[in-house]
Amino acid sequence: MKKNLLLYVLLVFLVVVNGVFLFNYLGGSNETESRNRPRGKGPANFIVKELDFNNDQMFQFESINREHHHKMRRIGGEIKQLKDALFNQIFNKSLSENTIDSITNLIGEKVKERDIETFYHFKSIEALCHDKQKEKFKKIINDALHKAGEKEQRPPLGSGGKDHRPPPRY
Repeated sequence: MKKNLLLYVLLVFLVVVNGVFLFNYLGGSNETESRNRPRGKGPANFIVKELDFNNDQMFQFESINREHHHKMRRIGGEIKQLKDALFNQIFNKSLSENTIDSITNLIGEKVKERDIETFYHFKSIEALCHDKQKEKFKKIINDALHKAGEKEQRPPLGSGGKDHRPPPRY
């Protein structure tokens, strides 16, 4: 259970960081603006603001984030291709359990690679920090882990009152 919780927290953080990357990538900010304090909202900006990165740390942080973003896109694309291959097996008349096992094992390896990349991304952010920032970063990560744990404990949709009913069928 604790192993899964850590993976869920890392996954949630990864999704948030990727969202920030997309915002920055599609937002069209220029190089000089990106070296100064970040504009807008998002997890990367939150981290930069909370840790009070100086310009040198900011430059290194953005470089780390760019590299991480490219790796995550590559891994995500590979997972998508493997899942496409898996679900294309639905239409295969000579379905083999070994093929299904092989593809799902490859997907599992890619998910593992993604989680390891996320872990080392956090380690590289921590390495940018001085001691006081490391303590703040540790608190940010722990808070994110606890929030992910709370989401797992929520009742599923549809288990509550009338607000959770499906729409009527006509």
